[in-house]
Amino acid sequence: MTEAVIVAIGRSPIARARKGGLVDVRADELATQVFQGVLDQVPDLDPTALEDLYLGVSEPSGEQGFNLARQVAALLGLDDLPGATVNRFCASSLQATRMAYHAIKAGEGHAFLVGGVESISRYPALDPQPNLRFSDRTKEIGERIASGKSWGDPRTDGVAPDGMITLGFGMGLTAENVARMTGTTRADQDEYALRSQSLAARSASDGFFAREIVPIIRPDGSRFTADDSIRPSTTRQGLAALEPAFDPAGTVTAGNCCPFNDGASGAVIVSAEFAASHGLTPLARIVATGVSGLSPEIMGLGPVESSERALWLAGMTIDDIDIVEMNEAFAAQVLPSARQLDIDIAEKLNPFGGSIALGHPYGATGVRLLTTLINGLRTRDQTLGMATLCVGGGQGMAVVVERMS
Repeated sequence: MTEAVIVAIGRSPIARARKGGLVDVRADELATQVFQGVLDQVPDLDPTALEDLYLGVSEPSGEQGFNLARQVAALLGLDDLPGATVNRFCASSLQATRMAYHAIKAGEGHAFLVGGVESISRYPALDPQPNLRFSDRTKEIGERIASGKSWGDPRTDGVAPDGMITLGFGMGLTAENVARMTGTTRADQDEYALRSQSLAARSASDGFFAREIVPIIRPDGSRFTADDSIRPSTTRQGLAALEPAFDPAGTVTAGNCCPFNDGASGAVIVSAEFAASHGLTPLARIVATGVSGLSPEIMGLGPVESSERALWLAGMTIDDIDIVEMNEAFAAQVLPSARQLDIDIAEKLNPFGGSIALGHPYGATGVRLLTTLINGLRTRDQTLGMATLCVGGGQGMAVVVERMS
């Protein structure tokens, strides 16, 4: 069975939503520029050899609605390249990667363009009202956790879900549930957030992130070249002064969770045979992927089972992995997920900073994690890595890769 390898990968700078460097850039244009920048990394690849384009989008509406993948293919001037838009919420671009991996392993294709995009700045107005039945269920289960009552079976016990989880569902409440359930304190969360900001600031200043960023040309002709969410001046005192953001009696604040962001990511994934015959140097091979589901109210623990599954399929344990890039939706879920997986937090987890500092442009984040992971493995001259994240609605996803160059 043939291997799937990554021969090019990159991302845009990540911008603060509604006030950052990408507010004037449409999602289709943003994704197009990133894909073009990634294709420019492999000048020996004839783009007409690409067989499909998979684009992750978490909120496919407005300017990033319809089949955005096909629009991006046309904007790239590749009229013969089909496109499919993929939605697995926060893991959308990682799912796009998995689809290319599966197609190559099945012998149904040899060359794919994958990635993701999210422009929260340019979303149409969203209904601020949450799905009330989901909200009632979340509140009920949160109260059970707080009071020490049994968890029960949320599939049959309590109010059953009846519709799509929207941004109004309140992911922050799920983080509060996980914090209470696992005993993750406010002090732990703030300390981890400070670590994320400090590492990201150092990585930005030493040029680490510049190696993975595709600069974006904005409508006025100016270039956007660096992440604008990182806060180098973050202090313990400043974090401690923030009020809880979702529950007045809670521990999750604006400082220990990710902000809202815009961004895009992209990669070229081909078979090992295709790479060899076209003179392309593989950066990494995809070893295994894993997905999992769990109750929506504790979605933050999604990395646990999905990572265990990916590692099992890879024939590995967490001790084999050199770097884990875990999306930092909330410190409240990263810490217990990492502890349950027995990850060496100090040495292996997000060693260059994570989404609490960088930001989380939902549809783009999966491949952003892979981009930073491969960059990190090359920087540290290490071999094996895993990208993993929780997913809104109660899922997890993970991908194990092996660096090749």
